[in-house]
Amino acid sequence: MTKGKISPKNLLKKSPKVIDLDDVDITNYNFSIEDLNDKNSKNYALLKKILDSSSACQLSDAYSSISSRSGVIRGLKAMNNNKVYGKVFTAKTNTDDWGTSLMAMDNAEEGEVLFIYTYGRPASVWGELASTCASEKRIAGTILYGYTRDMDALLDLDYPVFALDYLPNAGKALGLGEINIDLEIGEDIIKPGDFVFGDQNGVVVIPKELFNETIVATFNVKVGENHIIKELKKGRLLSEIIDLNR
Repeated sequence: MTKGKISPKNLLKKSPKVIDLDDVDITNYNFSIEDLNDKNSKNYALLKKILDSSSACQLSDAYSSISSRSGVIRGLKAMNNNKVYGKVFTAKTNTDDWGTSLMAMDNAEEGEVLFIYTYGRPASVWGELASTCASEKRIAGTILYGYTRDMDALLDLDYPVFALDYLPNAGKALGLGEINIDLEIGEDIIKPGDFVFGDQNGVVVIPKELFNETIVATFNVKVGENHIIKELKKGRLLSEIIDLNR
């Protein structure tokens, strides 16, 4: 890394709001999803810093720039305003069976994000007890293409939960669903091991084979936005900076 460039070690000491991204060199980095849980990886520090300071909007813009797809799973929203990202562990279950959620939790590894697809009559398959257990197991968070409950408790928990909505009713702990399988949601296919990122803007899923390219593109999005903000603070108009009438 050339003189004057910011190293990952020094980057960690700076607030995302004051980092001059133009001075960061990522050309020698090849990011892998596995780096997220490997603190000994040379990529770990910089990868975490990029993701911790990024938004679902930036990830979606980046993914769109390389795939012409948004990656957004429509309808999902943050239930308790926490951010989550990591490798996906999938499950599929009827809404009358919240036991499959426990199966997924028991089989997922530390740092993974549960993505649970539900079908059937509206009912919750997640809540306070499941969130507490998953947090103790160091699972990164839970995303439900379905419903959660116990919102009074979830709002006070430091465990990310995303869902279509919340309901008070639940089924039974049957454990009859499937885990670690491909999920089809409309035109989107979510595979075990894919990357997912969620915040207050929504949820974005990135295929694992495009992870590195998307991270680099996200970094470039952030650099571009940083430049625009600097120019705006100089008094220039946004329409002028982006050359609106070109």
